[in-house]
Amino acid sequence: MNLDELSNLPERFADHGYVVGDDFATALELMLALEKPLLIEGPAGVGKTESAKILAAVMDTRLIRLQCYEGLDAASALYEWNYPKQLLRIRLTEGDSSDTLAREAEIFSEAFLLKRPLLEAITQDKAPVLLIDEIDRADEAFEAFLLELLGEFQVSIPELGTVKAHARPAVILTSNRSRELSDALRRRCLYHWIAYPAREQEVEILRARLPEIDVRLAEQIARFMEFLRAQPFEKVPGVAESLDWALALVRLHKSALDERTLELTHGCILKVQHDWELLQAQRLRYAPLLAGVEHQEPAALEPDYGIGSVRARRG
Repeated sequence: MNLDELSNLPERFADHGYVVGDDFATALELMLALEKPLLIEGPAGVGKTESAKILAAVMDTRLIRLQCYEGLDAASALYEWNYPKQLLRIRLTEGDSSDTLAREAEIFSEAFLLKRPLLEAITQDKAPVLLIDEIDRADEAFEAFLLELLGEFQVSIPELGTVKAHARPAVILTSNRSRELSDALRRRCLYHWIAYPAREQEVEILRARLPEIDVRLAEQIARFMEFLRAQPFEKVPGVAESLDWALALVRLHKSALDERTLELTHGCILKVQHDWELLQAQRLRYAPLLAGVEHQEPAALEPDYGIGSVRARRG
C-alpha cells in the first residue's frame, strides 16, 4: 500500500474501530513517507500498542511484535543459532573429508539461524509493521543495540556480516515513560504523544468499538472515566479499561450506570484495592455522575481527596 492510499487514515482506522485524530494520522503518514521509526509515548492503556495492530491491518501486512522487558538481549530480539541442529550436523559429517573452514561456514549459515523479531522484520519481502513495545522496560544497553536498526534498517551478525532490510518495515516504538529514553534513540525517531482522550472523543471511541452500546451509557462511562483520571490513584484507568467496562456493561444488558453496578463491576476499571477504597471515600463527589442525576458536574474537590479517612481505615 503506497502513501496515497493511506491519505485517509482516520477513515481506514475507523473501519477497524479505532478513532485516530488528525495529528496522530499525520504522524503515521510521515512515518511511512520518511521511512523513519515513530516513537509513541503516553499513559498506559491509551491505545499505543493497538495503533500498530490497526496499522498492520490497514496496510494488509504482517505485524511483528517485540515485547520488551528488563534483561532483554540481542539473542532474544535478533537471532540465535540452532545449536542442537548444528551439533547434529557436526556428528553427521565427522568422517567428511571436506575442508574444516567449509564445514564451519555451513553450520553458521542461514539454514541454522533462528530468526527473532528484529531479524524477521527486515528479511520480509513485503514490508511489515514492526512493533517494539514498551521500550522503556528494556535497559540502556538494549537501546544502544537498537540504534543500527533504527537508523540504517540493518543489523550486523558476526558470522554472516551485515543484513540489510529487503523492504523497510514501518517501525513503531511505544513507551509508558517508566524511565527516560536516550537522546540517541529519540533522534532516530519521529515522535507522538497520546494523552487520555477528551470526554467527547472517548464517547466516540466507545461507540466505534461497541456500536451496540446505549448512547447514554457511553456518555456516562466517559464522564466517569474523566472523573477517575483526575484522582491520585496508584493505577489510573486508561481507554483499555473503559472499553473493558463498557463491554462488561453491555454483556450485563445495562443501559445506565448506578451505584450497585459500579460496586459489582469496579474490577474492570480499578486494579488496586486502595484505589477502590479511595473512590468509595468520595461517594458524594461521584454520585452525580450515576443514573438518576444528569448533566451535573461532581462536587468540588476536597482538600485531601478523602485519603486521610481511607488511610486511617487501612492503618
